[in-house]
Amino acid sequence: MENLPLRKRPIDVFFLVIFSVFIVTCIISDSVEGLGLDQVADSPNILVQWNYWYASNFDPLYQSHPLWLRFISGTSAFVYVVFYVLLIISIVKRWNWIQLPSVIYATMIIALTGIPIFGVEFFGGPGERTPNPAVFLAFNLPYIVVPLILLIRMRTPKPFTRRF
Repeated sequence: MENLPLRKRPIDVFFLVIFSVFIVTCIISDSVEGLGLDQVADSPNILVQWNYWYASNFDPLYQSHPLWLRFISGTSAFVYVVFYVLLIISIVKRWNWIQLPSVIYATMIIALTGIPIFGVEFFGGPGERTPNPAVFLAFNLPYIVVPLILLIRMRTPKPFTRRF
């Protein structure tokens, strides 16, 4: 079976847009936490300032710098971001070999990122739980839902031979 052109794979256009945004958010957010930069309002670093605004208003866990969260954020900033670039190129060039790495990525981010972070944000101690679940979900749920959709999309080999 032959690979379909991108115009016949609208879900892949969606992935191109979303994973391009994920690259930017990895740079803006995950790198700050992964590097362990203190999130303070008066930092000369604009990325730290943006993260401070978010963490101080909606995500006290993110501001508390637990070591396990630094590892998760560092993985996102310096490993997943490489995958995002490869996925984008693979979608455009119709490289079917990206199917297995996509399954691995989606499984990892859901299990190793989503479960612990969402668990602490909703069931953790008073200083760790989000004070505003709706805003927290607006910012963070796409990082679980989109990989889940990608996992479904990449459920069998040669994903670019079919629309979904």
